[in-house]
Amino acid sequence: MSRLLEENMEVTLNEGGEAAPLPQSNKAFWVLWAIELWERFGYYGVQAIITLYFVKQLGYSEAQSFYVFGSFSAFVYGFAWIGGWIGDKYLDAKHTLVLGVIILTLAYAGLALSTHETIFYALAGIIVGNSLYKSNSSSLVSKLYTQGNTQQLDGAMTYYYMAVNVGSMLSMSVVPIIAQNMGWASAFWLCAIGLFLGLANYFICRRQLDVITSEMSSFNLKRWVLVLLGSGITFFLSAKLLGHTQICNAIVYTVVSIAFIYFLKIAFSLKGIDRSRMLVAFILVLQAVLFFVLYNQMPTSLTFFADHNINNHFLGWDIPAAEYQVLNPLIIVFGSPLLAWIYSRYAATHVTKFCIGMTLCAGAFLVLAIPQYTSADGLASPLWMVLSYLLQSFGELLISGLGLAMVAELCPSNMSGFVMGIWFLTSMLAGPLGAWVGAMTTPPADAAPLSTIASMHLYGDVFLKIGLVTGLIALLMWIKRPWLNRLIIR
Repeated sequence: MSRLLEENMEVTLNEGGEAAPLPQSNKAFWVLWAIELWERFGYYGVQAIITLYFVKQLGYSEAQSFYVFGSFSAFVYGFAWIGGWIGDKYLDAKHTLVLGVIILTLAYAGLALSTHETIFYALAGIIVGNSLYKSNSSSLVSKLYTQGNTQQLDGAMTYYYMAVNVGSMLSMSVVPIIAQNMGWASAFWLCAIGLFLGLANYFICRRQLDVITSEMSSFNLKRWVLVLLGSGITFFLSAKLLGHTQICNAIVYTVVSIAFIYFLKIAFSLKGIDRSRMLVAFILVLQAVLFFVLYNQMPTSLTFFADHNINNHFLGWDIPAAEYQVLNPLIIVFGSPLLAWIYSRYAATHVTKFCIGMTLCAGAFLVLAIPQYTSADGLASPLWMVLSYLLQSFGELLISGLGLAMVAELCPSNMSGFVMGIWFLTSMLAGPLGAWVGAMTTPPADAAPLSTIASMHLYGDVFLKIGLVTGLIALLMWIKRPWLNRLIIR
């Protein structure tokens, strides 16, 4: 969600400092808006509870659930470019999107029916469906507006990405409660119903999308067969690989390493200032990996910290451990206009915003190290979680999309597509790395269960280390800020 939400914040105001125009008359836009809302409803609902499901329902250890989630999220984000290529060059964006949503609907229904033997097939379906859907939804929105009509496109994208906020808020508000009170299957069925509603709305209103023309207007059976065959092969391979996280990690590290090495090869082939700017861009990419590692703690270590060491009885309400994740989209919804207003009145470079964001992310984990010294029984107030999510969510608003903008600004314009691809690989690499960091909060598999106080000290120690490492990197960023600003402004 973070990259899309960041773009949402950045285009909230047009060049005149006024709100971006609402695309009222474009019915096709609202069809795409609705399907995006329900697709994100399903995905973030699953993300909120999937690690808890692995532990509490399937009997996995916490560390195992973190590594499975890391592999799953790496593949979800790492393969999205393939669906974008299929939509652009092979089928067309509308057909590819619909195929992706159909697969996603079936996959979420599969989760509701899943067992030890079938769980990885359901997750593999989400990987394949998301790969076909993700890039093509925003691509279709961009095709609704004529090239050069920046104001209308920016306004449309603003409201389009608000669908991400609304969908994630709805699902993260409801799905954890359903899981706690009605069972895991009911929660996953709710996610599947969300996808079905989005798909039904699309088919009912599909004629509105006739305004989007395609170079591949005729039905090509051979291409459809090849796409379905490729999707089936990817589905079965992903299902088999997800149970072997070391192999998944090796694939991720290999893909990312090749891309990074090629990036550096290009950088060192340049001369003078171009080389320096490319190397700075690479540093920012590495820092983005750290951010997404921290972001991946929300559905993993932070959720289990809430389960083990937060007093979830608050004002007469039993708060589900996964429910705290709804704070992220809530803060982003209300924080985005605030930051947009600040940006319109106080000038600051992207580097400065990036430094502030990294500092806030460090603070998000440092504050969670405090309860080990103040909680006598090992249970902390839910307000510590609220404070942590507040800091990290504002840090997200300042880092994710801004970092992407900085990287694009630092690299030659004829490499923009490649650079964007490199940036999105940060989420892929953060999958296994985030799992490794989260697993530090879990005791050894053969160890006796920890007491509440011992668990609090384990979490506090790990969160302290995360905060200090992130804070050190933020400090180095502040020190190098004048130099980075000179490179960007030049």
